[in-house]
Amino acid sequence: MGARIAVALALVLLEIASFAWLGQPEHRVQDWLLSLHAQRRVADADIVLVNIDERSIAAMNPEFGPYEWPRSVYAEFIEKLGRQHPAAIIFDQFFADPQREHPDQDAYFIDTVVAAPNVYVGMARLDGVDETQGLALATYGERLGFERGPAADPAARLPLLLPFQRIAETGRIGLINFLPDDDGVGRRYLARLSHHGWRIPSLPLRVARDLGWPLPADSDIEINWRGLPQSRASVSFSDVFLDLDRQHPQRPPDEFHGKVLIIGATAIGRNDLHPTPLAQQQTGPEILAAALETIKHGDALLRPPLWFGVLIGLLPLFLLGLAYLRGVGLFPLGLALVIFSPLSLLFAYGALQEGWLVRVVAPLASLWVAYLALALREYLRERHKRDHAVRIFSRFVNPHVVKTLVAEQSGLLQQGAQSQQITVLFSDIRGFTTFSESRTPEQVVSLLNRYFSRQVAIVFKHGGTVDKFIGDAIMAFWGAPLPDQRQAERAVQAALEMARVAVEFAREVATEGVEFDVGIGIHSGPAVVGFIGSENKTDYTAIGDTVNLASRIEGLTKGVARVLVSEQTRQACGSVVDFIDRGDFKAKGREQPVRLFEPVPGSVVPKRAD
Repeated sequence: MGARIAVALALVLLEIASFAWLGQPEHRVQDWLLSLHAQRRVADADIVLVNIDERSIAAMNPEFGPYEWPRSVYAEFIEKLGRQHPAAIIFDQFFADPQREHPDQDAYFIDTVVAAPNVYVGMARLDGVDETQGLALATYGERLGFERGPAADPAARLPLLLPFQRIAETGRIGLINFLPDDDGVGRRYLARLSHHGWRIPSLPLRVARDLGWPLPADSDIEINWRGLPQSRASVSFSDVFLDLDRQHPQRPPDEFHGKVLIIGATAIGRNDLHPTPLAQQQTGPEILAAALETIKHGDALLRPPLWFGVLIGLLPLFLLGLAYLRGVGLFPLGLALVIFSPLSLLFAYGALQEGWLVRVVAPLASLWVAYLALALREYLRERHKRDHAVRIFSRFVNPHVVKTLVAEQSGLLQQGAQSQQITVLFSDIRGFTTFSESRTPEQVVSLLNRYFSRQVAIVFKHGGTVDKFIGDAIMAFWGAPLPDQRQAERAVQAALEMARVAVEFAREVATEGVEFDVGIGIHSGPAVVGFIGSENKTDYTAIGDTVNLASRIEGLTKGVARVLVSEQTRQACGSVVDFIDRGDFKAKGREQPVRLFEPVPGSVVPKRAD
């Protein structure tokens, strides 16, 4: 239960944290989806861009000089275009500074704008300017069309870049500030600015109010883009202006009837380019047009509340954790995640079609991080089990064999006990009981350690596994944990060398008054081999009748030979080793006699290594 609670808490924290960590990748994926979404949508044909582009600047230059042109150009444009009755003429420009060389033309422009009820002009909030230097809203706010809220601060000031005073006092003005997100990309447009209880409208909101469009309730709108950059209906300013000036215009006389026209500078070097989800640089008039049509159609994109996003993100995390706790393997979980990831993107894209911006990176990243954490946990657990098994094997098996198990057959380290064909060797010291009774425990242990060290080295040398020490006896076997086709031969070779070393050891300890000899019994057959024991103590060992008979054969060596092997072992050795038939013997616990053979020292025929 504790593990499940820990997993659940970890998943919750991971999901919540991912919202803060993955803002940038989330933006990138959502921008990509928005771009795909915009491609399938057609821009509103009633919102038209009138671009002051390179073509217009070149065409107007002979008559009006370099850009910026005298304000009379715009005044004439408004007057002549007014005959077509457009719904609105919007200047995505600031007319704040007088042109001192053309004061009369400034006056002409101001009079024309004031007289035209469908002309709108931009203004901007001046960021970085001390508020005390700003416009006194209590004095001028309502005259400019700003709304005074019930809690409006009478001393509030706001630094603004306003058009000419008479134009500003028409109230047909609005903010056109670029509204970037934390990564500098503009995905939203200001609807209204709240400032100390005052509400200052944006230019799209001001136009929408007069045209009777539904007004957004929020302070900003998430733009629902239609079409890619430069795909919107647009014309060059010079094409329209010069055509209107012809005696016989070539353009349709009602081309802009009922249209919303946005006039703005799009020529290179006009510095009205901003990053959006659709492009690294998109013109200000295009962004303004996108905001206008979003308000017009009332389809601003919506973002689910944070709690809803966390809840949706936690559901797959919960399912992942539940599946893991119920024993589903990492491979099927990983395969499920591989399938789920693109499906999540499809879900987010489908939600976008319904007007919702759904986070997808944070939940997916949380899932993959959780999966990798579970995979790491499994790896560490398997690594711990393997290291534990290696430590166990290292007590019994030649280190080279252990490395082979780890590198090539690591599955053996976790396998349960199973029946295998093995060859078992028992070696016992004769007369050890008498010796131990006449010596101190320290002397007994010292002698055994010296003896065992030499004998274990021989077992390892011949590829055997040391099962255990039973008092003064050694139990070893061949054929496990790695299968060995020459197990009987190698066991006999080890036994002969162990007998020879035991004789040498006996000569050494004779000077200490110790009488020393050994008996070695070997038998080949099936046995249950593997990790056997309890949860608290497990050993790698072999059990079964083959083990018992090997022990009985060792007991029959006294007075016969130092090494005796069973008929099964002799047959398994084939012609590699010569044996002396020692006849049948009655073994304890067995009804049938056992035929035993003594291997002849020096008779082993060298054989190519496997």
